[in-house]
Amino acid sequence: MAIAAPSFRDPAGFCFALHDRIFRFVATPSQPDLEAFLATATAKKFVTEGKLVSSRRLAEDEVATLRSDPEVADIFSRPDGIFLEHEKIFFPAYPYEWPAEMLWAAGKLTLEIARAALSEGYGLKDATPANILFRGSEPVFVDVLSFERRDLHDPIWKPYAQFVRTFLLPLLAVRRWKLSPADIFLTRRDGIEPEEIYRWCGPVEKFGPRMLSMVSIPTWLSRKAAPDDEKIYQPRRVKDPAQARFILESLFGRLARHLDALRPAAMQSAWSDYMGTHTYDQPAFAEKEKFVREALTEFKPGRVLDAGANTGHFSRLAAGTGAEVVAMDLDAACVGSIWRGAREKGLKILPIVMNLARPSPALGWHNRESASFLDRSSEKFDAVLMLALIHHLLVTDRIPLDEILRLAAELTRGLLVIEFIEPRDEMFRRLTRGRGELHASLDATAFETACRKYFDVVRSLALPGTARRIYCCKRKV
Repeated sequence: MAIAAPSFRDPAGFCFALHDRIFRFVATPSQPDLEAFLATATAKKFVTEGKLVSSRRLAEDEVATLRSDPEVADIFSRPDGIFLEHEKIFFPAYPYEWPAEMLWAAGKLTLEIARAALSEGYGLKDATPANILFRGSEPVFVDVLSFERRDLHDPIWKPYAQFVRTFLLPLLAVRRWKLSPADIFLTRRDGIEPEEIYRWCGPVEKFGPRMLSMVSIPTWLSRKAAPDDEKIYQPRRVKDPAQARFILESLFGRLARHLDALRPAAMQSAWSDYMGTHTYDQPAFAEKEKFVREALTEFKPGRVLDAGANTGHFSRLAAGTGAEVVAMDLDAACVGSIWRGAREKGLKILPIVMNLARPSPALGWHNRESASFLDRSSEKFDAVLMLALIHHLLVTDRIPLDEILRLAAELTRGLLVIEFIEPRDEMFRRLTRGRGELHASLDATAFETACRKYFDVVRSLALPGTARRIYCCKRKV
């Protein structure tokens, strides 16, 4: 199927992927407002800064060419609108894969764009993390159909409740109850309701300043509101447009202060200090680093997946060679640390919270709104790094070696740099918890035999003073 993951929730249009390009259909009634907004100084500024996805209208001859493809002729033959093409963000990562730091950054960008749009007479129809993708460590607003002309006399920001549900309350739950974005967004498309948070709070906590304004008062008011009271939905216009704008800007200021107060702090975990406590001595680690750097320099992969990135040392090394990197680890504290470092140094690293043994599934209506991690990743990377990872997959997750290597071959288009850890290794023995006999037949010879089913081994190196060997492999064609 050439067309993938069409969106459908917005009556104003839909977005879809086709032949590795991103298109958007815009229905005729929404066309003038959208094109007018994209022509504003504010929109152009955000596009130039990389904060708003770039868009161009397809010419008639381009549409005609696409219309000639029988597989998508029905879409491109629609007479009731226009087609845009957006720049393609290399790797779409969804809110349930972000560390809390990235959810916070997405909220900051949403408010920044909403405030800036006021000056152009526009507002946002919605305010949700689903409008954001990340280009490396930087958030990008991608739903251009979210912008609409606003009533200049209307002081109400319609997406206010959605912003609270999808940004502020999840960040509050992260801080107070140590939840993760995955805990929230894997099962809740539109965040957390105040009533749910209210049930989690103790009697005194419900009267704290932040809980009172964002949780308790909305919960109490919802109990008093009659479900059929149409006054709730009637416009509340004021006479002076300046007054309406002042009220909106004051609201955005309060939301920004709430968001800043909920900025995630750096966390500590069992793995966040790995670089200071790993089982290598310095010569062994230096040899490992040299081996990886030489492989990246020789083969020059443009896109790299660092599977099991830990604190991101090798992700930064890959980014330093010019690669775009997706840094994946199941430890949210490590992933948050990678994001902070990448953003501070301007590195092309997209960190995601992911367990390779249980990758994100396809979600949404018909499982087509959010593609699975493996569908997004298959043959998308020029190189995959699996460093200090496969013993965790073998022992903790009980994944057979052949399955690990087969998955690696599905993910990379070319290079695999992989570290083999023998069962006599200290960490391996710690993981087996006395069941070492289950892996008694696993040695370097068995690993290399399994590896050659999918890869040609270019070279390998025994790391001095360890029971570990690192391999540089090329996927078989």
